[in-house]
Amino acid sequence: MIVENVLPEHYAEMLDVWENSVRATHDFITEEDIEFFKPIIIEQAFPAVTLKCVKDESGSIVGFVGVHEAKVEMLFISSEARGRGVGKVLLRYAIQQLGAMEVDVNEQNPQAAGFYKHMGFKVVSRSPIDDMGKPFPILHMTL
Repeated sequence: MIVENVLPEHYAEMLDVWENSVRATHDFITEEDIEFFKPIIIEQAFPAVTLKCVKDESGSIVGFVGVHEAKVEMLFISSEARGRGVGKVLLRYAIQQLGAMEVDVNEQNPQAAGFYKHMGFKVVSRSPIDDMGKPFPILHMTL
């Protein structure tokens, strides 16, 4: 698997990966939440981070990571590509090449929390709400 750069013209495809991933792993997120977050992600979150992606054999993006100031701000894998090592490749790249040492993960997404723990992260604190003030508890993790 090759980690590739992301260009703004990839944002729409990455938003599709984000939505697919969220629907597969974030059963606590409502349709209203998804619609609320979509414009924020594409207009504010993507441009604010260093983005890298992995593509499948056909050239479609199947996963991406976004890092800002040594923190993994986003890591999403399409449901079709889960369990194939895409997340590990992207997270290792973020740690080794982009200096990532921290990540925040939704407490209500135990698969993601377990993945980060498996990859060496430890919970250092917890917030009862997310950055947008929504009632989604966040686990703050660090290597």
